[in-house]
Amino acid sequence: QVQVVESGGGLVQAGGSLRLSCTASGSIVRINTMDWYRQAPGNQRELVAGFSSDGSTNYGDFVKGRFTISRDNADNTVSLQMDGLKPEDTAVYYCHTNAVTGWGRTNDYWGPGTQVTVSS
Repeated sequence: QVQVVESGGGLVQAGGSLRLSCTASGSIVRINTMDWYRQAPGNQRELVAGFSSDGSTNYGDFVKGRFTISRDNADNTVSLQMDGLKPEDTAVYYCHTNAVTGWGRTNDYWGPGTQVTVSS
């Protein structure tokens, strides 16, 4: 089994910063991708930032240089530094990984999500 756990959400004023962290653990042989998604009420889940299998980074268009994703491969941890937060960034943020497990299977795993609320 693979467990994905997020931390670091909370309430912040517009213009403020938050740092989210995510750790994947369990029977992981290899992490293919590791990403942050978000979902606001009434909206579809959308990619915020992530690492592709070749190590390159991807960001949602709305990020526009405000967020930075980083990772620690040794700990299967990915972090998201969010600066210049706006009220429209309010959402539940989910960590996702596509990983190969000890049973040789490749699956997608999601964390339970962490709430980010930005007040105006």
